[in-house]
Amino acid sequence: MELQLKKTALSRSWILLDKDGTGTILDVDKYAIMRMVEIHARDLRILDPLLSYPSAILGREKVIVLNLEHIKAIITAQEVLLRDPMDDDIVPIVEELRRRLPKSTGDEEPSAQDREAGGEGEDNEFPFEFRALEVALEAICSFLDARTIELETAAYPALDELTSQISSRNLDRVRKLKSAMTRLTNRVQKIRDELENLLDDDDDMADLYLSKKLANLSSPASSFGAPNWLLSSPNPDSKIHRSSKASTATSVQVENDVEDLEMLLEAYFTQIEGTLNKLNTLREYIDDTEDYINIQLDSHRNQLIQLELFLSSGTVCLSIYSLVGAIFGMNIPYTWKDGHGYMFKWVVMLGGMVSASLFLSIVTYARRKGLVGS
Repeated sequence: MELQLKKTALSRSWILLDKDGTGTILDVDKYAIMRMVEIHARDLRILDPLLSYPSAILGREKVIVLNLEHIKAIITAQEVLLRDPMDDDIVPIVEELRRRLPKSTGDEEPSAQDREAGGEGEDNEFPFEFRALEVALEAICSFLDARTIELETAAYPALDELTSQISSRNLDRVRKLKSAMTRLTNRVQKIRDELENLLDDDDDMADLYLSKKLANLSSPASSFGAPNWLLSSPNPDSKIHRSSKASTATSVQVENDVEDLEMLLEAYFTQIEGTLNKLNTLREYIDDTEDYINIQLDSHRNQLIQLELFLSSGTVCLSIYSLVGAIFGMNIPYTWKDGHGYMFKWVVMLGGMVSASLFLSIVTYARRKGLVGS
């Protein structure tokens, strides 16, 4: 009971990290979190550790909801809420967030030429939510890659041992490793699919740009639907003209906004793709090992069939030899056996020769037909 209460208390604990990297432990319920970050209950339900939800990166009006395996976080334009900060897998993420969230204070404001050349200071202009998202993606990619390396370290020697010696212990060991590989592959595949879906949709990536949306809401120009040069067109059909230009301007603006995020997601998509390729290579190695084991078992099975054929043939031949002995051994009185005692040795030799000849004939026929190996 005490352990269950402790787990419940831990599941409600959060850590709040601001732009300066200052962390505050919060022990609040979900309603307080909903009021704090203005999030819906259906979005917060995704972060419930007791519910099995797939990995997701959701962009909302003011927050990013992050559910990546054990990393469950809510990112705003100025703060990060991370669940279960005392967990062993979360502590390194908290430390990394504290180190990378604050901007460098010693660097000067980059000039226009530095921005165009992509010089120093570019990292400092990276939005807060992107820096937090980068830490989370880096952590989950490193975590899954480490699990993959551990699995490879255990799987390859076990598979090699199985090929050299087929035993129940080795088969059970490989079975467990294959089950672990399947579960890990599904986890990595979910992360990859989520990143791929984000990269395929510019609107979803634009929803993650919280700083831009916050700046647009606070800007006076955001109350207008279009720039002045769009509203003052002399063409009587300018409504369609303005709509076309506004759509073009919006698409260009969205493309510019998501360019940095697209590069960020592309980098970690490549990393998670590499992890998935490692698992696929391991799966192919397991499949090749299974094929090799099946070939070995088929070979042993064929050898047993050949042995059974030899034994059955020998049994038939010995049965004929036994039949001759049984006929002459019947205790029935008859006259022609008197005075023919010398025939015993000939009956024995001829019966043995006939049985052996029959056995050799069966074996020769089986070899000629390819029923047994040479």
